[in-house]
Amino acid sequence: MIYDVSHKTVYRYATPVVQSQHIVHMSPRLVERQRVKGHALLVNPAPTLRIEREDYYGNRVVLFDIEQEHEELTVHAKSTIDVAAREPADLPGSAPWETLAEAPATGGGALALEVVRYACASRHTRPTLEIADYARKSFSANRAVLLGAWDLVTRIYHDFVFDTTATDISTPVTEVLRQRRGVCQDFSHLALAGLRALRLPARYVSGYILTSPAPGLPRLAGADASHAWISVWAPEAGWVDFDPTNGLMPRDEHITIAYGRDYDDVSPISGILLGGNEHSVSVGVDVLPVG
Repeated sequence: MIYDVSHKTVYRYATPVVQSQHIVHMSPRLVERQRVKGHALLVNPAPTLRIEREDYYGNRVVLFDIEQEHEELTVHAKSTIDVAAREPADLPGSAPWETLAEAPATGGGALALEVVRYACASRHTRPTLEIADYARKSFSANRAVLLGAWDLVTRIYHDFVFDTTATDISTPVTEVLRQRRGVCQDFSHLALAGLRALRLPARYVSGYILTSPAPGLPRLAGADASHAWISVWAPEAGWVDFDPTNGLMPRDEHITIAYGRDYDDVSPISGILLGGNEHSVSVGVDVLPVG
């Protein structure tokens, strides 16, 4: 599938902003199943300074500084992306989860660091005994790690309600578990917290999703919006994606932008302002299949 993606964010400020500095994660990532055919990031007003580089996790980021007064900021990412379906992973053929919990990576060197760093808790994925107990139900003795991950993801899909009014980015994952409601960020953070409670390597993936439901069936949650899911590591398969919000394993309907430990590592836009006071934000995302 080839997609045209438009992600436009507009900030409007109550008083002029004298200076602002921002970090943007909106550049599609080069991953095994994905090829970037075109990408542009438009910023208005034009930045005084703009730098593009890779962050610690290998994501493409743009850093910019605006030094002129402005009461509105527009950041508009436009991308054309070719996504190929990944072959189904052999879930039963993956290693027993206990072997990964004891030693998350094998082979040493850069590979070990690449994997081990995703087995550690982060600000949004701090495990508790309750979260560990919830996750443990999916990981019986000697169960294949990817089978356990799939069971955990499908349980979250069935046990939790998608509700855009229930949480925000500051809602702790313990509260998500208690009220059994949230959005894709919450469900991904919960799955990661459960996996990391068992010392299993898993990472947070940000991007977009497009769905084409059959006649009479509902559109999947997260369509034409920023989306989040997780990726779990197994030595036999590498990184394998799971979507707890929609209870599926992504094929060619998910577009990867960035990945890290949690939302903080890959938030689309973050920054600091001098001035501005109160502000409003409007976000528009369009994902259109073009081939």
